[in-house]
Amino acid sequence: MTRHVSLKSAINEALDQEMARDPKLLIFGQDTAGGVDAGGETDTWGGVLGVTRGLYTRYGDRVIDAPPTEMAYVGAAVGAALSGFPVVAEVPFIDFMGVCFDQLLNQAAKMRYMFGGTAEIPLVVRTMVGAGINGAAQHSQMLTAMFTHIPGLKVVCPSTPHDAKGLMIEAIRDRGPVIFCEPKYLYETTGPVAEAPYAIPFGQAHLAREGHDVSIVTYGPMVPRALEAATQLAETGIEADVIDLRTLSPLDIATVLKSVQKTGRLVAADEAHPRCNMATDIVAQVTRQCFTSLKAAPQMVSAPHTPVPFSPVLEKAYIPGAEQIMAAVTRIMA
Repeated sequence: MTRHVSLKSAINEALDQEMARDPKLLIFGQDTAGGVDAGGETDTWGGVLGVTRGLYTRYGDRVIDAPPTEMAYVGAAVGAALSGFPVVAEVPFIDFMGVCFDQLLNQAAKMRYMFGGTAEIPLVVRTMVGAGINGAAQHSQMLTAMFTHIPGLKVVCPSTPHDAKGLMIEAIRDRGPVIFCEPKYLYETTGPVAEAPYAIPFGQAHLAREGHDVSIVTYGPMVPRALEAATQLAETGIEADVIDLRTLSPLDIATVLKSVQKTGRLVAADEAHPRCNMATDIVAQVTRQCFTSLKAAPQMVSAPHTPVPFSPVLEKAYIPGAEQIMAAVTRIMA
């Protein structure tokens, strides 16, 4: 049975179904068990924005509350995973991944290689990414590309409830480690999601819209903006492929190349800062691997190289949207 649920609820359902399937699966995070039976609360808060709400009452001490000490509890999660206990650890905002970066960069990401392929680290680190909720400069960054630079880490960023559930289940069943980036701006967006568990394999991009004039490649919160741009461009006679990468590492560059070889034009979009983001990576790989198919220089759309503003007016101006994508397509078509 398929229902329309929010992206946040789809992640919650994936966690619930996987905890029911695997009695060893643990959840670590801030406020995951906070608030129960306090001040009229009948359930826990379920994390900073309530994604894990309801799981504590069903799974008890397998849902472990942690203080805001990311280095400590992510380190504990790495150790638990190495000891055979799959863990989903929540670092509420990707902005604070720097606090536990060594645990991921030099521990979780390296263990399998350093132990000759014998070590398994079934670890998922959930974290929220992106602007759009007036979270200001320390709670709004899009640092996804930073983690794609690290061999041994898989990086995921869904754009729809359907993908969020399927990719989360895949991440938990993977032998990890996986950085699962959740666009908080899309938490309340709804879409069809199957009730039964299902997994979406990593490294498979999704062709969200088909066209023949230009390839728009993006992921996460930029996908609905790209689709909005493509709808408006179609009214002017320009038909665009819109490719949702879904996983950033591994990256399905083959689907991107196939599209660009068909259209001859590329617009790569990323909400991240413009230096060394996913858009620059896509443009570099396309230019190197199918240069002769290009009819025009690839275009990139990204946020400016500034901290994310707190002012709602400035934040709206900061976030790249459909207008910027349309402008890039107009330039490349000319």
